Amino acid sequence: MPSPRRIAIAVPATWLGACAVLAAVVHYTGTRTTAARSDVIIVLGAAITDKGEPGPALTRRAAHAAALWKAGHGGTIICTGGIGPAARVRRSEADGCREILQRAGVPATAILLEDQSRTTAENASNARAIMARHGWSRATLVSDSYHVFRARLLCRRAGIEVELSPVPAAEVRSPLFYLSSLIREVAALHVQVWR
Repeated sequence: MPSPRRIAIAVPATWLGACAVLAAVVHYTGTRTTAARSDVIIVLGAAITDKGEPGPALTRRAAHAAALWKAGHGGTIICTGGIGPAARVRRSEADGCREILQRAGVPATAILLEDQSRTTAENASNARAIMARHGWSRATLVSDSYHVFRARLLCRRAGIEVELSPVPAAEVRSPLFYLSSLIREVAALHVQVWR
């Protein structure tokens, strides 16, 4: 029988190994695009700056969605994301997304807002409700590469048939930010398992 000391070393080492494998899977998923023609394109929300402008993550996600729309991947884009709890300017993430899309040439008639959610799970369930009202079932999901693995799980749980079109990791300018985001996603997956 293994000694308590060996068990005390083996358990954390096994857990860290499992986390490393999970991080690799999350990263790999973010390098794969499965996008095809869908009923709708869903853009997952990201922070608005203190000045009320779309932040870097929201900007790159919305710009990516605009390119997909122009390429014919969907006729409508759902921008998700409410007002963050620490927001200094009372502006929803969805509204910031709409701004970027319209600047890129997407007409207002092709944009729907889901501006009540505060989490990825709420993004998914609220977007599903919008889709149900329009008779849509299939969506192309847009988010940062480090985020799409967990986001896909939540969308499927909400009942959305989803394809992925992640923003390439190379568009995240800071490698340190990408790494910290990857670690945060692994931690969020732990939380999700317990819910």
